[in-house]
Parts: sequence; structure tokens; C-alpha cells
Amino acid sequence: MITRRTATLATVGLALATQARAQSFPDRPVRMVVAFPPGGNVDFTARLIQPAMSQALGQQIVVENRAGAGGIVGTESVARSRPDGYTTLITGTAPVSIFPVAMDRLPYDPLKDLAPVGMCYRVPVVVMVKKDLPVRTLAELVALSKATRGGLSVGTAGIGSGAHLAMELFNAGSGAGFVHVPYRGTGPALNDLIAGTIPVVFDQLSSALQMHADGRARIIGIASAQRSSLVPEVETLREAGIAEPEISTTVGVLAPAGTPEDTIGKLRDALVAAMRDATVRQRLTELGAWIPPADQVTPANYGAVIREEMEINRRAAQLGNVKLE
Repeated sequence: MITRRTATLATVGLALATQARAQSFPDRPVRMVVAFPPGGNVDFTARLIQPAMSQALGQQIVVENRAGAGGIVGTESVARSRPDGYTTLITGTAPVSIFPVAMDRLPYDPLKDLAPVGMCYRVPVVVMVKKDLPVRTLAELVALSKATRGGLSVGTAGIGSGAHLAMELFNAGSGAGFVHVPYRGTGPALNDLIAGTIPVVFDQLSSALQMHADGRARIIGIASAQRSSLVPEVETLREAGIAEPEISTTVGVLAPAGTPEDTIGKLRDALVAAMRDATVRQRLTELGAWIPPADQVTPANYGAVIREEMEINRRAAQLGNVKLE
């Protein structure tokens, strides 16, 4: 009886201590791990929202780049961290909704090992063509590819990238017969598009905007629910009746699974405060990002987005027979 009583008291004491720590959170700086090298969209976002999140939390957010294996190294490190709210992850789509469905083995399960805090924004995928390609609409592009022996070549950032999976969905929905040409990153693909070496590239709106604006290439389709105010002349895939109505890259914040709900709530509130900041909104909107309303920036909604993307990406990976090592 003494042993059982002691164990019960110990359990109660641990629960009370955990609750007390959650209520006092944060009482020291919080790490925000970026699982990619400096300079990319996710790193840019982390450093953009860091000041406003720090102010809202009342503690410094420390951005830490932990790159490797396309985002796996940094994501696993957060998944294995103490679930106390002092280690968070900001990530794009690949580590949480592409790799889990395109790889046989992954050292974490995003649905079991990570707890969503909230989504920051979406950036839609766009269809770009070289400036002198004789098409103005998606229907004309599909027709040209069907009329081209072997189909038109389409460049993406690489095998298993979000753009590649979007292309596979487009192919399946339109019967275009595109031939995938994987590059080692977005930059080389866009360089070849400008040079006219490849006729079509699938990429994010943020990367394509400037080239479209200065005439080096043309955006002729966007995979968003509605037209973008930045390129209002560009039709959506939904309008063209092709593939998915919305294919995008999402950026969001997560914590290790088991992080107390009160702590997740405080992190979520700080994220909402950052996404309401005028400078943050302006910079992200200029890049073509869609920022959800504050009441939609919730753990439940972001978790639903991740699960939805996983199913879309699973189907795309099956269509393209995509298997990542």
C-alpha cells in the first residue's frame, strides 16, 4: 500500500509540475528550427516572423538552420526533442507531406511525432512557358503537347518536388503527355526556361513573379482556388478544368508531439500576432502568398491541411511512380 501510495503521489506531482511549467511558458528563449539552408523561402519566413513572434511571446525566438537530407535531419531533431515548447519547427511541404508518402523509410511520422501549431501561408504552383512558346492558355498548351511527338518537356526542381507532383497531377487530369525533366533545384530549371532550352517549367508563384513581370517568361496557369491579384490575367487550373483546383506549397509551425495544449496555444497566439503584422503581411503577399484568416490559424486546421496534402501527394507519387531514397 505504501508503494502504491508513493507511486500515486509521484504521478500527481509530475502532472502538477508539468502543468506549472506549461503555465509559466515561456521563461527562456524558444528555438525555431529551419530544416533547410539559409536563403530559401522557409528560412526567409522564419526570420521575417521572428521579431513579431518574440514580442508576442515575451521571449526571444532564436532561428536555427539545421539542414540535411532535404529537411529530414532538422525535422527529425525536432520530433525527438523534449515536448516543452522550447523547440519548434518551421517547414515547407516536403518533410511533412511528401516524404512520408514517397519514401519507404522515414525516421519520424509527422502525424504521430509532431504537433501542429498553425499554418503561416500557402504559395500556389504555377505553369510557366518560355516567352516565345506559341500558346496563351492552358488548353493551347495541352493541345501543343499532344501534337508534339513524345510530348513537351517540363522542368521542375527535381524528382519528388512539389512542382514535380503537381505536374503529374496536371498530366493525369489533362492527358497532356508532358515529359518530366528533373533539375537540381529551381534556379537551373528557370535559367533553362529563360534560355529557351526547355519550353515549360512548373514552379512556385513566388519564384516566377519577377520573370513574368519583366517578360523573360510567361505564367499561363495557376493552381490556386481563385485568380491571384498579382497576376489577374492568369487563369486557374479550375477554370481550365484541369487536375486539382489547388496545388500549393504550405509553410507552417509545429512542435514535438506531447507538447502541452496550453503551450501550443501560446505558440499559436504568437504566430497569429506575427501573421497580423503589417510588414510581414506585405512582404509575404508580394511573393504571392495566401495568408489564412486568424481564426483559421489553428492546430486542427493545419493538421487537416497536412493530412489532405499527404493524400494528394500520395496519389501524385503513384501516378508518376515516384520513389525517393
